[in-house]
Formats: sequence, structure tokens, C-alpha cells
Amino acid sequence: MAKMNAFDRHPAEYDAWFDRHVDIYQAELAAVRELVPAQGNGVEIGVGTGRFAAPLGIALGVEPSPGMAQLARQRGIEVLSGTAETLPLPDACFDYAVIVTVLCFVEDVSRVLAEVRRVLKPGGSLIIGFIDRESVLGESYEREKSGSDFYREATFRSAAELEALLTEAGFSGFSYRQTLLPAPAGLSVSEGHGRGGFAVVKTIKNGKEK
Repeated sequence: MAKMNAFDRHPAEYDAWFDRHVDIYQAELAAVRELVPAQGNGVEIGVGTGRFAAPLGIALGVEPSPGMAQLARQRGIEVLSGTAETLPLPDACFDYAVIVTVLCFVEDVSRVLAEVRRVLKPGGSLIIGFIDRESVLGESYEREKSGSDFYREATFRSAAELEALLTEAGFSGFSYRQTLLPAPAGLSVSEGHGRGGFAVVKTIKNGKEK
């Protein structure tokens, strides 16, 4: 995760965003929760400060930033030090994996998806939360990212671009949720993608090995 330097330097500032924007945070959390399995052994990759793993009941996370990991541990998450490109996890051990606003910061998305596929059981699910570049909010993030400490180096993607990467990596069966919608829908959660600034896709590991 070579583009995570700002998160290494400012973990407390990053974490405080969720308290300052609690309505947005809760909308994003609700969208992710709709697609996370109710049961099974899960892991969050790029767990950050634990703001998603803790309320979703995910006990284990992987995180490269010591400062972020420390805050996640304070929320009761077991955190392993490691990157999404080289997960410190055994093969085929998880029913599902969650990645929230992380893929836009990695340099080799295909390698990350291959690693996620490796640690998932056959038929396991991957749930990804991302800023949809094709949405009005995503277009705004793209225009203004040069002024952000956290998003300056981000590579935002559309749902179609992400789906193509997932298909190539050996995933199929896509379901979507979206939020941060144009008024009047606003912070509600709906199916699909393209309108909501924050989108979530759930996809399944194919049985056939690549």
C-alpha cells in the first residue's frame, strides 16, 4: 500500500473524520452492512482504525499503519501487520473479506485481488466499498483530490472498471448498494451504482482456479 503515507502520519486526524461526519459514516456503514454475510469467519483488509470492522462484528483485520492499527485494537479488533498485496494469512480460511476505501490507494490492484482470492474459501465473498468515480460526488473528489492530504494520490474507479478487474481475478456474481446520493435520496441506501458517491459491491470467488 505505497500510497498510504498520509494515513501513517495522521491516524488520529483520519479517525476524527468519522466523528465530524457521523451521518455520512453511518450511511456508508449501512450500505456495507447490507452486503456483509450475517454469519461466517470474516476479515477486513486495510482495517484502518476499525470504524467498519467493529460495528460489523469482524474480529480480525490486516493493516500496515501502526498508528491506525493501534486505534483499531482499542476498538477490540485483532490486527495483523501487513499489506493487502502480501496478506499474512493462510490459504482458504475465510468465508468473506471486506475492503473499504482501500483499493484506490494500492498500486497493484490485481495482486491484491489475487491475494484476497487466495485466503477465501471456495464460494467465499468479497465486499468492497469504494468511491464511485462516475457519480457526482466521485467526480468532485477527482477534481479536488490534489488539495487533500489523504486522497491526493488516490486512483478512483467506476463500478465497471472495478468489475472488470474482479472478473479477471476470478470473481463473479455482482451485487451493488450505493449511498451519498443526490437529493432528495441523500443518505439512504439503494441497489445499483452510478448515482451514489459511495458504492459497495459483493462478489463471489469462482470455484475454478485461475
